[in-house]
Amino acid sequence: MQPTAQASFLARHEFLIRRLHSLSGLIPVGAYIVVHLTTNASVVEGPAAFQRLVYKIHSLGAILPLVEWGFIFLPLLFHAIFGLVIIRGGLPNNSSYRYSGNVRYFLQRLTGMIAFAFIMWHVFHMHGWFHNEQWLANVAEPLNGAQFRPYNAASTAGEAVQASPLITVLYGIGVLACVYHLANGLWTMGITWGVWISPAAQRRANYACAIFGVLLAVVGLSSLVGMNRIDVEAAREVENQMYEARVSTGEVTPNDHKRSGEDHESEQMTAAASQQDARNLTRGETN
Repeated sequence: MQPTAQASFLARHEFLIRRLHSLSGLIPVGAYIVVHLTTNASVVEGPAAFQRLVYKIHSLGAILPLVEWGFIFLPLLFHAIFGLVIIRGGLPNNSSYRYSGNVRYFLQRLTGMIAFAFIMWHVFHMHGWFHNEQWLANVAEPLNGAQFRPYNAASTAGEAVQASPLITVLYGIGVLACVYHLANGLWTMGITWGVWISPAAQRRANYACAIFGVLLAVVGLSSLVGMNRIDVEAAREVENQMYEARVSTGEVTPNDHKRSGEDHESEQMTAAASQQDARNLTRGETN
């Protein structure tokens, strides 16, 4: 039987595909996971600490979507797609696990699929996937997506996580899957790139990657604990004070789409009341 065009393409470019797949799992996807979990863990210090970091991220302004797509989403999709190709047998897979057991081999593939499904759900749950108003209003929000608001970071994230124990469980499973896949993938990346070849070097790398994974798991789960312990109303007060201070100094441009709906409605009611008071005062002076 003649090989298919797809199989022959993958076979011809196996060396390049494997290295790009391996590299994309570490930089930028793996690096982003470390930064993201560390940023979220700052909520343990309080809503103000988390909000300050979110403001720094959103200070990128108009280039933020370019950074997200160029350095996060597209590399993630590439890594996931070719990961599935490897799992389905489109590329030989024994070179990465010549010295490891079947359980570890199985867990790497399983956690990769769980991590990808979790990330897709997480992005929808918190951000709604797309920042189009019609999509958010008619699709994402009715399906309990797009819960996160950058200018009310801790309160909206905490509210979303605290909505159901099931959500907390799903986040715990997803975080652990991402951490295991990254830590174990770092070890296999060293084999793919010829960094640790001998059994002794691989054992040392194994210990280092295991320690890295445990520490990152602690960081990731601490952020989940912090989100569950957030006092939503108290956090919202702190966030609103920070928002008003930054708006007054010009550091932040007023943007209702980045604030929680309750704060926006309250602000509109306050503004309407102020305008009515001004009109009443004007009438009184006229009379």
